[in-house]
Amino acid sequence: MNNKKNLKMKPVGSEYMEQYNALLRYVFQVTEQELSSIGWQEREIIRAKFPTMEKADVIGWFDNDTLVSQVAVYPMHVRIFGQTYAMGGLTGVGTYPEYSNMGLMHKLLEQALKNMKERGQDICYLYPYSIPYYRRKGWEIISDKISYEIKDYQLPKNHQVPGDVRRVDTEGEELKETYKRYAMRTHGAILRDDLAWNEYWLWDSDDIMAAVYYNEKNEPDGYVIYWIAKEVFHIKDMIFNNEEARTGLWNFVAAHFSMINQVEGDTYTDEPLAFLLEDASIKEVISPYYMGRIVDFVSFIEKYPFKPSVLDREWKFRLVDPIMECNQGNFHLIISRDGHGQVMRIMEPCEDTINIQTMTTMLMGYKRPEYLAKIGRIQAAEWTIDMLEDAIEQQTPYISDYF
Repeated sequence: MNNKKNLKMKPVGSEYMEQYNALLRYVFQVTEQELSSIGWQEREIIRAKFPTMEKADVIGWFDNDTLVSQVAVYPMHVRIFGQTYAMGGLTGVGTYPEYSNMGLMHKLLEQALKNMKERGQDICYLYPYSIPYYRRKGWEIISDKISYEIKDYQLPKNHQVPGDVRRVDTEGEELKETYKRYAMRTHGAILRDDLAWNEYWLWDSDDIMAAVYYNEKNEPDGYVIYWIAKEVFHIKDMIFNNEEARTGLWNFVAAHFSMINQVEGDTYTDEPLAFLLEDASIKEVISPYYMGRIVDFVSFIEKYPFKPSVLDREWKFRLVDPIMECNQGNFHLIISRDGHGQVMRIMEPCEDTINIQTMTTMLMGYKRPEYLAKIGRIQAAEWTIDMLEDAIEQQTPYISDYF
């Protein structure tokens, strides 16, 4: 039986990189066969992760000098309704089974969130291995992934566009510039620095390719990242700033008609692809993708852009958070006519109630206040729900990253 007296929480330095990777591979059962299928060896993984880990906040539990439980937080930035937020990207979560049910992970998540608060990271993203587990800790679903299959005869017909598509180096500046232009105007998108790009490519094979759509002014307005294998055109991601770029990129995909019999891909918007195709009888599967969590509610609201109104708006409510004390209690939210929010802690009792999970998914635009009230996730009067409907922008987050 493991002795709790030997356990100590502390930062995980680069000298523990091999233990960090060993724990992840054990917990997520990453086999040598899976690694070799994409050309990776253990040492290459460590080398690829090393510069990323140098920038991350990694904390863990040690049994003497053996790492037994860990979390990592990447310093990232995201766009939320036109505002840039510092974001903590939670990853590398794992505990050896013999150390489970000891409360180690709860303590690590609590410390990680406190560290995020100190660094001004008002929101946290993560890709969940267990949605119920993270919901209990205050995270909620904020984005979807739509996977689709299109037969060759269902591909859209060619439509003339003023721009053109050019294949580019996946590690070149053209691709990064295209994504930057897109992300700056896209709600929920991660603003990728070298760390984020490294994670984005980490598990892709060497045969992945990219093509960029340039408009008449020679500006990059979209890209498709793809690979072709066994007569299937696989789309890792496709982004576009307008309908012209979307059409141009699908012209490029359809130009491979003679080489393929099917297109398989993923999209991360809330718009099913089927409606845009002449033959809409394609296969689409929607699944939850990323989860999010407001770290510091008061600070988050200070930057949050509510919709303008002819009247001031206010809401008094009780906020529930299973971990962060700063988010627990009764609050008074005041929204000015120009859409600026300010929230204060109050002592008076409040009938309205909402938890941090629901607050996050509502303010991120993934689920609307009316729906959340209907399913019992918000306890508030009808006029309050109407006010929130009018105050919060209608746009679901786009997140195509993986870390």
